[in-house]
Amino acid sequence: MRCALTIPAWASEEIFASGTAGSQINYWQPLGLLYVGAALLEAGHEVEFLDGAFSTHEQILDRIGEWKPDFVGIYSTAFGWSKAKRTARDVKLMDPKTFTCVGGPYPTAAGERCLSGGGDIDAIVTGEGERAVPELLERLQTATSLAGLPGVIFRDGDNIVANPPRPLLEDLDSLAFPARQLLGDRALYVPPTGTYRRKPIAVLLTSRGCNRRCIFCFQMDKERKSGRRGIRFRSIDNVMAEIESLLAQGYREIKFIDDSFCADYDRALELTEEIRRRRFDFTWFASACVNQVDARLLKAMKDAGCWAILMGAESGVQKNLNTLRKGTTTGQIRQAVRLAKEAGLQVSTPFLFGIPGETVEDGLKTIEFALELDPDLASFHALTPFPGTYLHDHRDEYGVVCEDLSDFTYQGAAFTPNTMTRDDIQMLRRMAFWRFYSRPSFLLRWLLRIRSWSDCMAAAQGARSLFWLGVNRFLFHRARPDAWDGGTG
Repeated sequence: MRCALTIPAWASEEIFASGTAGSQINYWQPLGLLYVGAALLEAGHEVEFLDGAFSTHEQILDRIGEWKPDFVGIYSTAFGWSKAKRTARDVKLMDPKTFTCVGGPYPTAAGERCLSGGGDIDAIVTGEGERAVPELLERLQTATSLAGLPGVIFRDGDNIVANPPRPLLEDLDSLAFPARQLLGDRALYVPPTGTYRRKPIAVLLTSRGCNRRCIFCFQMDKERKSGRRGIRFRSIDNVMAEIESLLAQGYREIKFIDDSFCADYDRALELTEEIRRRRFDFTWFASACVNQVDARLLKAMKDAGCWAILMGAESGVQKNLNTLRKGTTTGQIRQAVRLAKEAGLQVSTPFLFGIPGETVEDGLKTIEFALELDPDLASFHALTPFPGTYLHDHRDEYGVVCEDLSDFTYQGAAFTPNTMTRDDIQMLRRMAFWRFYSRPSFLLRWLLRIRSWSDCMAAAQGARSLFWLGVNRFLFHRARPDAWDGGTG
């Protein structure tokens, strides 16, 4: 069958303030769809990938109209749900026989509600799709009912049939590597200038899942029952084989995007030492929780080619960390950042505003904490109650959630705790960015690091963002409703 895997069209200004988008936006390779694409190719299907980050809605429809796929799979987050529905509707208007299926975090969380209110979407796949989608296509080819197919919710005439969930994959080594050949121009997939060393850049997962219980994190395995305390690991040999494949394809930097690269300390050390032993020629980046690293591991990462690490700080106030269920302390954050710097790694730390129970005074303390840590990069987000998270499920206990799903990004302040206002959150975000990035010591440090044209571009984009932070007090503000009914948009 002909299969078009699609990310609906979107624009950076729908998420980021126009003045700072150049310094914030990431174009990651969409591994979820690329894994599904690899499974479909392995099953003998024809596959095309259409990415709405670089194509308009009309261009996507034109290509679907030309190619005439039998199956259109559409990826959707909460933010992109309205766009996914629009894409499915317009595909059906072109050819009602095309089977439309939606998957991703939002359909997984919302379930059968996604099929209410119209017949443009034939089915949704919940959870991981590498097994479910090929099995769905096999049934379509043989005109077999979708009843009983785990992980699939489908429309049967006027009825919506919800099959049981599909168990999560245990043997990740059994999966084909993501079909990155579907991407087209891989040079388009880059994070903001200044947050990478070499191009082209690939993203890679060495594990799936998390063993932590942060209230804002979406996990398909909410009870953390699968794998080792909720984490499923690929073997070291399997990861090395994918790295070798990426290098053979010409990639020169890898972003490891595991929830926490260092969740299993011994495995992280073994993986790092194996990269060094094989003398691979690539630079890399990873994320880690602050209580999972020490000087030995950080030095080993640096020696193996790692140049930067992201450590989730989230807040400089301990009661807020406790509310988030981070399982960390401000002292651990200070120590981890210090050790990473001493190892020669550049450090990035994200922070959140709008935590349940947080006050403006708490937010100001978090800004001071960020200045004290003095990482190389810091980001300041609005806490977002994504559907499927603990915060979303218990939202009425903590505050007010916006009804507009387009605000469900880390930028839109979709959640307002009872102790703050939406304007407070966006005021704190602007103040934090301004105070952190306008410091003479920070500006001098970054000027001294300029070595290439890419560094010059990063400096120019940073200067533009800093200008708008300085002149526009309402840079991050958006006029939105103040309550949400929990519907499907």
